Amino acid sequence: MRAAAFAEPGPPDVLTLHDLPEPQAGPGQVRVRVVTAGVQPFDAGLRRGWVPPYATVTLPQIPGNEFAGVVDQGTDEIPAGTEVLGFSVFNAYAEYVVVPADQVTPKPAGVSWEIAGGFTAGWQTARLALSAIGVGPGDTVLINAAAGATGTAGVQLARLAGATVIGTASEANQDYVRSLGAVPVVYGEGLTDRVRALAPQGVTAAIDGAGGDALATSLELVEDRKRIITLVAHDRIEELGLGSIQGRRSADALAELIALYAEGRTSWLVRRVYPLADAAAAHREIETGHGRGKIVLSVA
Repeated sequence: MRAAAFAEPGPPDVLTLHDLPEPQAGPGQVRVRVVTAGVQPFDAGLRRGWVPPYATVTLPQIPGNEFAGVVDQGTDEIPAGTEVLGFSVFNAYAEYVVVPADQVTPKPAGVSWEIAGGFTAGWQTARLALSAIGVGPGDTVLINAAAGATGTAGVQLARLAGATVIGTASEANQDYVRSLGAVPVVYGEGLTDRVRALAPQGVTAAIDGAGGDALATSLELVEDRKRIITLVAHDRIEELGLGSIQGRRSADALAELIALYAEGRTSWLVRRVYPLADAAAAHREIETGHGRGKIVLSVA
């Protein structure tokens, strides 16, 4: 099969097309013929040499932990021919991926392949983060990097939970953040004062997808540090006494989240689709840290 993989860690250009053996599904697993796969900072970190503590890298390594496609080796519950979206740790930048059957859920008929392939990570991360800090009615939540994939999902889920949301973004993305249901604010120098002016009653919780000054603003404005989740400054969580994401992604949660989208209760933006052969270009774009919505690879 064709796959985008790296034979050694390094810059985006180490991510090239490889011809690799097709994986085969074992008991309790499904094999998916991948149509689209999402691209995210997690993948770029892996390519640069970072390895999550719960995983092992085997070179050449295929990145990618979210995908959509058609099951071609199935189970009684998820037979061959089922259109699905799902998640893995690695290996989604390929024509075939094998995962446990409880890591996929059927794709609603009205959801495009581009949306489905880049859906899982942002929505499940946002859901887990909001759950960890107990966001609900009466909360005022600060979401840093609100125009990005996890921010886009987080704003909408927090609003559905009954919270007021303030979202930081660049000047160019202020209208987009407003369209999601948040009060937008431009990041940069003076952020703390701008947020304080928008929320004189106080900020009760925060999700930080930016780090740096944005995290400093969260620390200054949120009284209970256990109600601050950072998605980027992982090495400072213990030092600062921040909250942490508990639980794991699940197919049941993914089914609920994609149903919200299919029913028109949420929106999702794919900003660019790259062919599999241009995975390196997709990584160069994701590493700029700018732009709204999701980057997706077209595999089929």
